[in-house]
Amino acid sequence: MENQKINSGEVTDLWRFPVKSMGGEQLKELEFSAHGVVGDRAYALLDKQTGKVVSAKNSKFFPEILNCSARFVSRPLQHEKIPAVIVTLPSGETVSSDDPAANDKLSKFLGRQVSLIQTAPADFTIDQFHPDIAGLDPSGNQNTTVAQKLGSALFNSVGLDSPVPAGSFLDVFPVSVITTSTMTKLKELSPQSLFDVQRFRMNIVVKTSENGFVENDWVNQMLAIEDSVQLAVAMLDPRCVMTTLAQPGLPQDLGVLKTIVAHNRVELPGMGKFPCAGVYAVVQKEGTIRVGQSVKI
Repeated sequence: MENQKINSGEVTDLWRFPVKSMGGEQLKELEFSAHGVVGDRAYALLDKQTGKVVSAKNSKFFPEILNCSARFVSRPLQHEKIPAVIVTLPSGETVSSDDPAANDKLSKFLGRQVSLIQTAPADFTIDQFHPDIAGLDPSGNQNTTVAQKLGSALFNSVGLDSPVPAGSFLDVFPVSVITTSTMTKLKELSPQSLFDVQRFRMNIVVKTSENGFVENDWVNQMLAIEDSVQLAVAMLDPRCVMTTLAQPGLPQDLGVLKTIVAHNRVELPGMGKFPCAGVYAVVQKEGTIRVGQSVKI
């Protein structure tokens, strides 16, 4: 495993995902508050039958949600009401969150009764499918779907302070970052697979010149994006079935996840070994990040 620290890099991509598990917005700049990207995962769908939040990780029930995309009708701003979103279905039909019939339209598309919500339940839980890949899950789950607490519900369940606020749809930490070095390494290891940052759903992509999984050495380090934003790297980002699923321009491919399992399974403190690509971080200094800005660690 080739891991090196970087002295500097450059922001090449910025992403915000207005609705959890749907395609997002690639932008030239993003505003960061103490809770992460302003507007990121601001909405989600709730499965009315189970009371769980809809996620593409439940690929047996919601395989089509990744083929939807969402965009805000106006720029979300910190301390202001989150604006409405427009959801675009694979057919090209659009659904506005302001439409009184939005829930009916989304339910018809998914074939299941859902509602578009802005606040996660106190017991924020999803169903997550674990594909048949040995070494993927330290608990040994393979070819099965299990309930998984996320966000503040996850941290509360183990008696820890949550880095994300109650009501947030963020999985674990507020911000996700990946480097071009990691993406290049994965492509080298498995050239037959299509490795694209869209599979990983990261907020920030940093261009780096080093070889290998450079983020493995970033944990407990500080990322400084020029003089604007500072991010404290909290942990590596464990990958799941989401990286394998079909979405616009990308086919279903278990090889993506198998490659990470084979070449970058890393021990996460108190959790076991997970296949990792990229890192999670928390915001230490608020501000705006723009494409082209330098990154130092």
